[in-house]
Amino acid sequence: MASSHSSSPVPQSNSSDAFFKKEMDATKRFRPVQSLPDVCPKEPTGDPNNLCDSPSLVVDQQRWTIYHSKVNLPAALNDPRLAKRESDFFTKTWGVDFVDTEVTPSFYLPQITKEHFALYQQEITPREKVHERCKNICTPKDTFDRTLLHTHDKSRTDLEQVPKIFMKPDFALEDSLTFNAVLPWSHFSTAGGKGNRDAASSKLLQEKLSHYLDIVEVNIAHQISLRSEAFFHAMTSQHELQDYLRKTSQAVKLLREKISKIDKVMCEGSLRVLRLSLTRNNCIKAYNKLKLMATVHQTQPTVQLLLSTSEFVGALDLIATTQEVLQQELQGIHSFRHLGSQLCELEKLIDKMMIAEFSTYARNDLNRPLEDDCQILEEERLVSLVFGLLKQRKLNFYEIYGDEMINTAKNIIKQCVVNTVSQIEEIDTEVVVKLADQMRMMNFPQWFDLLKNIFSKFTIFLKRIKATLNTIRSVVFLVLDKNQKTRDLEDTLQKNSAKESTVDTEVAYLTHEGMFISDAFGDGDVSAGAADTAPQRNTSPNSEPCSSDSVSEPECTTDSSSSKEQTSSSVTPGGVEMMISDDMKLTDLELVRLANNIQELLYNASDICHDRSVKFLMARAKDGFLEKLNSNEFVTLSRLMEGFILDTEQICGRKSMSLRGALQSQANRFVNRFHEERKTKLSLLLDNERWKQAEVPAEFQDLVDSVSDGRISLPEKKPTATEERKPAEFLIVEGQKYATVGTVLLLIRIILEYCQCVDNIPSITTDMLTRLSDLLKYFNSRSCQLVLGAGALQVVGLKTITTKNLALSSRCLQLIVHYIPIIRAHFEARLQPKQFSMLRHFDHITKDYHDHIAEISAKLVAIMDSLFDKLLSKYEVKAPVPSACFRNICKQMAKMHEAIYDLLPEEQTQMLFLRINASYKLHLKRQLAHLNVVNDGGPLNGLVTSDVAFYTGNLQALKGLNNLDLNMAEIWEQKR
Repeated sequence: MASSHSSSPVPQSNSSDAFFKKEMDATKRFRPVQSLPDVCPKEPTGDPNNLCDSPSLVVDQQRWTIYHSKVNLPAALNDPRLAKRESDFFTKTWGVDFVDTEVTPSFYLPQITKEHFALYQQEITPREKVHERCKNICTPKDTFDRTLLHTHDKSRTDLEQVPKIFMKPDFALEDSLTFNAVLPWSHFSTAGGKGNRDAASSKLLQEKLSHYLDIVEVNIAHQISLRSEAFFHAMTSQHELQDYLRKTSQAVKLLREKISKIDKVMCEGSLRVLRLSLTRNNCIKAYNKLKLMATVHQTQPTVQLLLSTSEFVGALDLIATTQEVLQQELQGIHSFRHLGSQLCELEKLIDKMMIAEFSTYARNDLNRPLEDDCQILEEERLVSLVFGLLKQRKLNFYEIYGDEMINTAKNIIKQCVVNTVSQIEEIDTEVVVKLADQMRMMNFPQWFDLLKNIFSKFTIFLKRIKATLNTIRSVVFLVLDKNQKTRDLEDTLQKNSAKESTVDTEVAYLTHEGMFISDAFGDGDVSAGAADTAPQRNTSPNSEPCSSDSVSEPECTTDSSSSKEQTSSSVTPGGVEMMISDDMKLTDLELVRLANNIQELLYNASDICHDRSVKFLMARAKDGFLEKLNSNEFVTLSRLMEGFILDTEQICGRKSMSLRGALQSQANRFVNRFHEERKTKLSLLLDNERWKQAEVPAEFQDLVDSVSDGRISLPEKKPTATEERKPAEFLIVEGQKYATVGTVLLLIRIILEYCQCVDNIPSITTDMLTRLSDLLKYFNSRSCQLVLGAGALQVVGLKTITTKNLALSSRCLQLIVHYIPIIRAHFEARLQPKQFSMLRHFDHITKDYHDHIAEISAKLVAIMDSLFDKLLSKYEVKAPVPSACFRNICKQMAKMHEAIYDLLPEEQTQMLFLRINASYKLHLKRQLAHLNVVNDGGPLNGLVTSDVAFYTGNLQALKGLNNLDLNMAEIWEQKR
């Protein structure tokens, strides 16, 4: 009945293309009315025909079926982003970006035309005609449906008469508003004169409500009649369900009886054992917790005991471990609520104690007697202090050591001065109170010994500081190395844990695949097993076991040294073994920076010693004491300071410039004074020089010989040997004789003093080179003024400047020029490559000296030239022969030769007389041309030839001029 009411005919098409549509099957055209889903499906018995095809509310409530699928096609096709509704279907479906394009026909699909349906049309046309005939003969089946639809519409019209308030789901007469709306109070008013009307109204209301009730009952009966088949089916299912429940209740009762028996026989004893085991483990935990509390309770007395023996590191480790235990294993215990803050205050107290202890250690280490002993004072104590300070991140402890270094350096100088002054009887400490004034009363040997003692003390002081700081740096580097090893170990553990987790996953997968249990039971057990296994695998040594997890006694005990800190043994360079824990919260950058600061502290120690030494020197130099030192004393002082500077550089590994700068400053003052003294001495010697040949003492010859051997230094004096040796007439230099004056001999000695001073004080090389160049230039210019410029006539009182003076001056200049290349090579070997440009001063000096020598030679030629001009201008060709003019000329030539021959080398004498002879020939030729005497063999020519022969014979008769080519034929005019 339900199926006949729910079916609906397919509407017939009146279009001309109706024959193209195939008639649908009756089972597809009408959807049968299905019964309501059974809330309790049939129990599966193995027969697939007995299974319910519709979804079950019990079995399928967790499984997705096709009945869950819902599609809202308008929502899928509408695009809310469009500004307006487009009429085009494609644009509305696929968006405004869709563009109609011509679809290219596919090569794989044939073109379908009307001819393709011709065969189908021939087959279906007879069937269509038969169908039409049957439809006209048979009564339409939709009459009942139309009647049902009419009845349904009538029922709906009746139901609309019932007020909507009765149809509300929350309808309740208990509500006052609802009650007043259904039963108005006006119908129950009992006022006088209106009773009959009220009764009629009440009756009318009752009839209306009765009418509403009838309408509803009729509709309900109608609905029941429509759903009678489903109602009786539901009632049948209810009886079946009651039978199933009764059987299920009996089965559950039987199962419970069996489970009760199994529980008594198999489970009660085992559970009791497990319960007792859990109780035992809980008791062990409580016992261990009490033991731990007792240990923690003894923390403060133990810390006090460690502090009494200066075991700061142990006390800090104990405090850290106790704090960790309080935060993890004893958290929330009321009796220990104040212990954490007390330990924090105790830790701050330890910080102050360690800083004070390190300050005391630094003071004792630096102020102990400065003997030749660089052993570290109490190395174990130092290592313990440094490690404790690093543990507490007190990274500025090295500043305390730096302050103590400054104070100790001051005390070292003060103590050395006091000890030295106390040993000098000439200094009355009661009269001279100030220590600086007492020091200034010392002579150079006493003050030099004091400075030497200070430098030796400072050297030991720096070595001791270096040993201590190296120990501190070794502790820092050991901590740094430990951090790096810890990181490497953590990386290795992470890699191993990753490999182990991969292996565990594979094993679990294989084990799960091997189980032969049902899916439902397997899923539950596997998930439960995983939940039980994960906490056991991931439980750390510090995690607290809870609930039913049982642990053994060793796992419950807590070791104060293995909570989070792992220690490793390390040995310092001094052989002190120490334990480094992993709780050092210092980064590598901080440790490296600290190591660099400690190394910088060693450099600062060197700077401090140099600065104090500079102040000591400046205090002594206030009265010009250092500037008054002679060369030997200053060289000795300079060597001492250079040695100390080199020692400090070797110890500390870096140059300190303060003492070197002070030495350079004093050296500059010394150079200025040294140069001024020698320049003044040279000036006095030149002003008193009479430019006569001086005898050469044996010591000057030895001095020159030492230079010839390659040693530019002043030889040691030998008084006994020099007295026996007589002075020489000439200075022998590399086989050549040099006639010199006394000033030049002393100048050579002064030059060697400059060179030796450069050897003794290398830092003044450039200054000495400049000063020596100035000295040589001064000698050249001053000697030129005195000899060539005839300044000696007024200065010394000479009557005239003779040719002998000129020749001697030239020879002295040649001697200085001989030594200039040697001096240049000496300075070049001691200059830096970038300073070689200063050597050009020697080139300029050499050129100036050569120019001066050439001027002297020209002066000698000029003297004879003026003589020739004077004598030959009066020459007359007449008897007797030789003439008086030529005899006078030969006499003057002989005097010239006698004056210069012993002073100048033979080659220079010959060159000089060749130049004089050329001047003579020039003047004679001019005079002969004036007298019109020609080389014609006449009497006049014979007289001139006789005079010339006399001149030639006399000139070649002079010593060393016998082979001189005079070429006298040039006096005659050549015939044209």
